Amino acid sequence: MGNVEVSIEPKRIKEVRAYVVKGGGADYHDQSSEHWILGYIATPISIYPEYRASRASWGINVLGSVVVEVESSDGEVGFGISTGGYPAAWIIENHLSRFVVGKRVGEVEKTWDQMFKATIYYGRRGIVMNAISAVDLALWDLMGKVRGLPVYDLLGGPVRDELTFYATGPRPDVAKSLGFIGGKLPLIHGPADGIEGLKENVRVFKEAREKVGDDFLLMYDCWMSLDLPYAQRLVSELKPYGLFWIEEPFIPDDYWSFGALANFAPPTLVASGEHESTLHGFRLLLELGKVNVIQPDITWVGGVTPMIKIAALAEAYGAWVIPHGSSVYGYHFIVTRVNSPFAEYIVTSPDATKVVPQFHPLLREEPIPQNGKVKLSRRPGFGVELNRELLVRPFKPT
Repeated sequence: MGNVEVSIEPKRIKEVRAYVVKGGGADYHDQSSEHWILGYIATPISIYPEYRASRASWGINVLGSVVVEVESSDGEVGFGISTGGYPAAWIIENHLSRFVVGKRVGEVEKTWDQMFKATIYYGRRGIVMNAISAVDLALWDLMGKVRGLPVYDLLGGPVRDELTFYATGPRPDVAKSLGFIGGKLPLIHGPADGIEGLKENVRVFKEAREKVGDDFLLMYDCWMSLDLPYAQRLVSELKPYGLFWIEEPFIPDDYWSFGALANFAPPTLVASGEHESTLHGFRLLLELGKVNVIQPDITWVGGVTPMIKIAALAEAYGAWVIPHGSSVYGYHFIVTRVNSPFAEYIVTSPDATKVVPQFHPLLREEPIPQNGKVKLSRRPGFGVELNRELLVRPFKPT
């Protein structure tokens, strides 16, 4: 009796829906005015006195979150989130959806390539990439749910049993007491605050080092606020206090300053990439910028699909991949990469003294570090669910 070939109709995607959310979520800058993340922190625009005291003054918190659902022909739903709010939701509903509806579940590479190439003329970075990220993450979530597997299994499986974290926030001493391996301070003063501001940055770091001891990783996040001479002097003055890395001192496009600082900084590492996009952008960051640690945000860089290529590129350059805090989306990727030895947790409690869900209140069952570690569940997809009470669908396809 011959073999009988059984044809199984593949599950296809029948609908894409985009929602917006305000008040926390993926846009973790969307916080109340007393939150540390909106305070006096150096930024590119803090050279202007009227925008120096608060990051909310110039609008870091205006976008809100965008949530994408993709529904299969049998009613299974995957979702992904990013920042981008109303502009991203409009792009998803009116442009990107045509490349998703009708595709087979799991056809992620082709879908991503079509979304990216169709938006090159007005995209490549920023809100458009955020929108593509949310769609791509939803597709991976759906694929995991349909196949009954966590996303990390779809990526080759974990290379470690649990994730280890450092904490970003103004209280590294508290982070140490909570079991984190390191702390990353927000830089308070930029070049506009002069030499007195630089001295204050050094004082804050030195005081933090005295509190946490020599074996605790301690970093500075400069959030694109410096010029090369200032960055070089800051690194020089902080080397005696064990500056593990200096993060994003320059705007993303200034690869040449990154390269000059990388030659000057050792043993301090140079880290950057949360505001970088595309495989080509990260090639420039690695070749010209000579960074030691790349930090793509999986909810901003285009999702899982390009992250696979970016991480492989970084490995070829001997660089670590420590993604910018993207909660469970980053965790599922990091746990599968040998060159991602630990992860970032952004402390989103107002005074940075409590470990709370980073994307609160948008995700249900969001894993948070316990004693500085997370062991991911075996739930399919990314293993979390939406708080659907928060969702508003402002647009539908025209």
